[in-house]
Amino acid sequence: MTALVLPLAEIGPERFEVVGGKAANLGVLTRAGFPVPPGFCLTTEAYARVVADVLDPVLDAFDVPGADLPALAARARELVTAAEVPTAIAEAVTALADDNTPYAVRSSATAEDLPNASFAGQQDTYLNVVGAPDLLDAVRRCWASLWTERAVTYRDANDIGHRAVRLAVVIQRMVASETAGVMFTADPVTGRRRQIVIDAAPGLGEAVVSGSVNPDHFVVDPGGRVIERRLGDKTVAVRPLPGGGTETLTLAGTGEPCLTDARIRALAELGRRVEEHYGSPQDTEWAIDADGKLWLTQARPITTLYPLPDNPHGTLRAYLSVNVAQGMFRPFTPMGVAAVKVLAAGAARDIFGQRVTDVVAGPPAFAVSAGRVLGDLTEALRNAVGRRILPRVFDVMEARSAVAVRGLLDRPEFAVRKGSTTRFARRFAATMWRHRLPLRVLSAIARPAAARARVDRAVGELPARLPAPTGSGRNARLDHVEAVLATEFGRVLPTVAPPAAAGFAMLGLAARLLGERARDGELPIVLRALPHNVTTEMDLALWHLAARLREDPPTAALLLTTPAAELAARRGDWPPALADGLGGFLAVYGHRAVAEIDLGMPRWSEDPTHILGVLANYLRADPRDRAPDVLFARGADEAEAMIGELAARCGPVRGRLVRFALGRTRELAGLREMPKYWLVSSLAAMRAELAAVGAGLVRDGLLDEPGDVFYLDLTDVRDPGGELRPLVARRKEDHAREVRRRHLPRVLLSDGTEPEAVAAEAPDGALTGTPASPGRVTGIARVVLDPVGAHLEPGEILVAPSTDPGWTPLFLTAGALVMEMGGANSHGAVVAREYGIPAVVGVRDAVAAITTGQRVTVDGTSGTVAVEAGEEAHAIA
Repeated sequence: MTALVLPLAEIGPERFEVVGGKAANLGVLTRAGFPVPPGFCLTTEAYARVVADVLDPVLDAFDVPGADLPALAARARELVTAAEVPTAIAEAVTALADDNTPYAVRSSATAEDLPNASFAGQQDTYLNVVGAPDLLDAVRRCWASLWTERAVTYRDANDIGHRAVRLAVVIQRMVASETAGVMFTADPVTGRRRQIVIDAAPGLGEAVVSGSVNPDHFVVDPGGRVIERRLGDKTVAVRPLPGGGTETLTLAGTGEPCLTDARIRALAELGRRVEEHYGSPQDTEWAIDADGKLWLTQARPITTLYPLPDNPHGTLRAYLSVNVAQGMFRPFTPMGVAAVKVLAAGAARDIFGQRVTDVVAGPPAFAVSAGRVLGDLTEALRNAVGRRILPRVFDVMEARSAVAVRGLLDRPEFAVRKGSTTRFARRFAATMWRHRLPLRVLSAIARPAAARARVDRAVGELPARLPAPTGSGRNARLDHVEAVLATEFGRVLPTVAPPAAAGFAMLGLAARLLGERARDGELPIVLRALPHNVTTEMDLALWHLAARLREDPPTAALLLTTPAAELAARRGDWPPALADGLGGFLAVYGHRAVAEIDLGMPRWSEDPTHILGVLANYLRADPRDRAPDVLFARGADEAEAMIGELAARCGPVRGRLVRFALGRTRELAGLREMPKYWLVSSLAAMRAELAAVGAGLVRDGLLDEPGDVFYLDLTDVRDPGGELRPLVARRKEDHAREVRRRHLPRVLLSDGTEPEAVAAEAPDGALTGTPASPGRVTGIARVVLDPVGAHLEPGEILVAPSTDPGWTPLFLTAGALVMEMGGANSHGAVVAREYGIPAVVGVRDAVAAITTGQRVTVDGTSGTVAVEAGEEAHAIA
């Protein structure tokens, strides 16, 4: 039988399920010699004995879809609070506790202090508890806090089952601290590793953690130098009372820091030792007692940092998130990553002439982190030509990335290297010559119809080359997949890309010819409703299908009243109009998908749920002047009219040139979708080949489902080496966790820094505070002074004096958080980061300066809140 109590000194990480996250970490730190207050843990066995059979009806109710979580949480809390503490448990606690010693009684759940979810403040802590009766009462209340609404909501948001969670209780000797606070061993806002961030205030650390005080804020660089020092007013302190309990005092701020530089350095050194011990950045709590002794009261992983990619170079690198640039925020599946590696390696070899020794490993300028693909920009930034071109390219494709990249140009690590221009010119010329790109561009400009015909032939020939030979075994199919992915892109891209490039080159020529004759926003009108765009043609084909189905009332009613997923599952029972119409659409476009550049994602032909939902939405739309085909035709007319107007401003000769250039833009620029169309066609075909490999692995008893193959990579599949199910299970769990990740950096440095977070500036007239969770959101403010009964519409900006963990259920619908009090490491800030909503804390007089109904922009990167004037508003208590 599991022991009821365990001294902290006897607890290691292997006891996690018995003692919970907090106690396991404290045990590890104690055994490693860190200055942890002595104590013991009442294990999960005690909790299990108390709630045995008591909670079963409530736990069953939690499993019902649409369950009323707050009501069930309240019922569970009542049941645990009413339960008697068995004699054996009471005796186990009192045998190790001294009646005259004050203790901190702290919850330690088995879903807590996890690498991907901190559960910061979701269960309760009771400070300065003295005497056996109060100690046992605090234990009971800790158990009950597992069922607060905030804890239940947090578990639900992080997809952690309620039935599996248990609670242990840590009982430690109380530190009557003179100064206390929190310390992160990496900056949780900018992401920079090895940069220590400390928040400190007088008294117990509860004031800092709960966000009820504006603490002193210090940042220490890896060399131990204090590089940022921002003093808070520190007008609140929590102090222990004689005989037990605490009181909150109002202080007159002194304007002096509560930590000397020597103590800051000592704290930073302790933080670095803790990080080194765990091998990852840590979120710690600390206290300094009246004798000046430094105590470590908690350490847990920082859950919101974006993982760093492997960096074999050893020097600072800059990465662009390909996922974000493509608008794909979900992670790739493992096989999707493997496919992109081969594609990128083949392109680097065949298009740019780079040496690639192993296509499966990918090219050197390729990295993966958190399931997202990163492109290494470092060499381009160190190149005189590259640093001029790169930001301009991003200006067109991803403007915020352009701003971040420009912010790197003055950094010495990315200074231009001698001879870079000459090297670039040689490589560029070789690429142009190898693929005859200038001739292809000029040919497209001279004869756009012929260029489009060549593109159509190149893409039309593709299906014949995609299937593997009949009867191919597993390795032969894998050879075929690798060959197609590595070679077809390099073969087809030089044919399908130059015509679109020619179209945009003509747009650039027209812009130069027009100069100031073209006003802002006019040239983009020329790009409206571009013809020859395969994606637009697909959308219009689906709209026309919806128009035909609207004329079949029973089929239209079926689409409007049946959930898309249910209808997809009943595919064999579709009425003829739907089966024939959607079948024809899928025959042409069924290889496409949501997040389609991930080979691991099901195609529409496999799962038409998304398309059925779109059809239903089209049926609900007004088929008159807002119809897509009407809008497309109107956009084409507006584009042609704009060409005529712009040409007319330039006189006869220049005007003819402008008209010619913009005409060629409209004839060619729509082909910009063809490279991706080709790519997605190839990926869909290779997905089918890999699904066949997966079916073979199922027959061999190595997988449960053919689709499990997409949670492996090419190396795993080529040489299985035995049981694959555990690896698939781990990969699925990792992938599901990454799907929930809220914040993705556009540009990331190899030390973890997000340039957007560092370079942000405050707009004029904005309220300022401490950046607590990065991102920028504009929405309607909702001032809330008390969370009880408060309601937040999705996307509203929560403005509050301060927040403790009881407020955090409101975060699920909040667009952003603004707090008058608190530091970047308070509970509210930590949970805001985990939920991925921007947050600014320590905003002086926020609840007075902002009123409900005003439109505000919260920038959690710069620490600013901009309020738009002129809105009617009222505060809600």
